[in-house]
Amino acid sequence: MLVFAAITPHPPIVIPTIGKDNMKFVTKTVNAYRELGEDMYAARPDTIIVISPHGPMLQNAFAINLMPRFGANFEEFGDLVTWFTIPGDVGFTHQLKEHIETRYPVVLMSQEKLDHGVGVPLYFLTQNLNRNNVKLIPMSFSLLDYESHFEFGRALQEEIINDNRRIAVVASGDLSHKLTEHSPAGYNPKAKEFDEHLIQLIKKNDVAGILHLNRELVEEAAECGLRSIIILLGILNSMRVKPNIMSYEAPFGVGYLTASFTLGN
Repeated sequence: MLVFAAITPHPPIVIPTIGKDNMKFVTKTVNAYRELGEDMYAARPDTIIVISPHGPMLQNAFAINLMPRFGANFEEFGDLVTWFTIPGDVGFTHQLKEHIETRYPVVLMSQEKLDHGVGVPLYFLTQNLNRNNVKLIPMSFSLLDYESHFEFGRALQEEIINDNRRIAVVASGDLSHKLTEHSPAGYNPKAKEFDEHLIQLIKKNDVAGILHLNRELVEEAAECGLRSIIILLGILNSMRVKPNIMSYEAPFGVGYLTASFTLGN
């Protein structure tokens, strides 16, 4: 059963040992993450699925990372002290592949080290949990069209709602990378339009609007989270949910959106 659903950004700078003095610029995101961590604790998940833009990405298939145990550290960002491990859900991963691969292309990968698209959300969301008592399934989206991502999410929904496990799903991804002249991908005036429009669509739970976003606008924004969000929306399809925009900020020229979904009975 689905017990938790959220959209999270993944800037390593929100981790105190990395952000240090720059933490004051991401206060909204950190506070939202802490609130989500409390919500995750209350949800008591058995398994957490995290959809990341920075895992193995294939042209025509969705990748699921299968390991008995995963490790997260942030050495590539200069942090040599923050690390944790978390077990993988081997059984449920095999079940997902077996039941879904006849309809959608699914490939199993085996990478022990988690990318920061998974590691950053888990750092906050599992702080109140015993990480040895919750399992992880990291996933990566593909370069297939948006509709395929939505349908893949719907296939995941069938497995999630019919399983006795308490399952949390996190769509990890940042929005536009071109919001200011100091943005990592340069500046594009359309970037702000993209972020504002997508947030409004999420707020209204307008799935059709998201699936039919102007492709040129998406390209100009240089986002990395849209496909993660679309998979999550597929998982939530036809369920009674209420989107909650918890925070949005872009102090470094990249849009950081944090949102939760209140699940109905």
